[in-house]
This record gives sequence, structure tokens and C-alpha cells, in this order.
Amino acid sequence: DEKLQEIHESLKKGEAPHFKEDDRGTLWYKNRICLPNVDNIQKLILSGAHDPAYSIHPRSTKMYYDLKERFWWPGMKRSVAEYVAKAEHQRTTGLLQPLKVPEWKWEEITMDFIVGLPRTQQDYNSIWVVVDRLTKVAHFIPVNTTYSGARLAELFSTAYHPQTDGQTERTNQVLEDMLRACAIQYGTSWDKCLPYAEFSYNNSYQASLKKSPFEALYGRRRRTPLF
Repeated sequence: DEKLQEIHESLKKGEAPHFKEDDRGTLWYKNRICLPNVDNIQKLILSGAHDPAYSIHPRSTKMYYDLKERFWWPGMKRSVAEYVAKAEHQRTTGLLQPLKVPEWKWEEITMDFIVGLPRTQQDYNSIWVVVDRLTKVAHFIPVNTTYSGARLAELFSTAYHPQTDGQTERTNQVLEDMLRACAIQYGTSWDKCLPYAEFSYNNSYQASLKKSPFEALYGRRRRTPLF
């Protein structure tokens, strides 16, 4: 694996402080074993975490956090998301049938929580994500949740329809990336970035719609200084 080989070389030069090599030559990232992209090792790990009956086909975010307790490789989160998306696409229909497409805007929604975020000055530590199933318009609401809040999200979500659930999960992944980029670029807390992230998400093109969520809801994109 070229990428891990580069890390090996950096480690020898003392330029990879978070990595270490044990006496058997195994590379570690902190307390996680580094898996090379050879001999389908990464694919075997993904399959073992997703396919067995005791895994119940976990959603990609849960699967990623489970795997990251023990393993690491470059682009691991994307590998997990792509594997789960492909597996969901290929799964045959059985007792669980896909939910029908709603006829009206905001007739049906999906909801989820992004929890465990750094607590802000306003005492927020989570995001309530609400998505319209038809237009894909999303609302990102900062909240202060406890276990009961997470449990509420579990009850209200479509987690019991694993063939169709995934809209809020995909939205969560995009939102997390947007907030991370916003916080790094502007040096502010994630809750201050949330309105900008919501606007950007809803005003961005989505392949499944062939337009932006704002266009699907209002018939046109929202105005920006550029457009």
C-alpha cells in the first residue's frame, strides 16, 4: 500500500507523531491498527462489519464509528459509506418494502439527531435533522439532547425500514463535512455555521432531484451574491 508506505517512511524520520510500529512491523494509528489496501483486507473488514446477521446491516455512520474503534486506513469513512450504499442498492426486496414516494411536499419527513458534538456557548450539543422526503429540503436545528432525545430520534426515524432509510444519514454526512469546513475556515462554533450550512445544502444541486431542494420546493433557486 503506497499510502501506508509513505507513512512508514515519515515515521522513520519522526514526522508521523500519531503513528507507531510494533515489534512485528504492524503499523498503528494511535490505538487503531492500520489496514493496507492489499489482498482485499479492507473489503473483508467491511464485509465482516456489515454482512453477518448479528450486524443487522448497520447504517454507515454507526458502522464507521464501530470500525474506527479498532481500525484505520486513509479514506476509511468514505469506504464505509460506499460499501453500505452499494450493499443497500443490491439488496433484494423481501418483507421490508420501499416506502412509496410522497405526493405532496412535507407530507412525509425523516428525522434524526447528530449527537455528541462539542457543547457551544448556547449549551447546544446536538443537531436535529429534519428532511422532507419529496423535495429533500432539510432543516438543521441546534438542540441540547440527552439520551431521551436520542431515543426519541430513534423512535421517530425510519430506522425500521433499512431498505429505504438513508436520506437523513446522507444528509448528516454532508452536514458534518460542511460544518467542519466552515468551522476551520471561519474559526467559529458549529452552531453559528448551521444557518449557512442549511442554506448551502438546500441551494445545492442534488443528482436524485436533478435540481436543488430549494428549486424542488419553491420552483427556483434562492438568490446569492453570485447567482
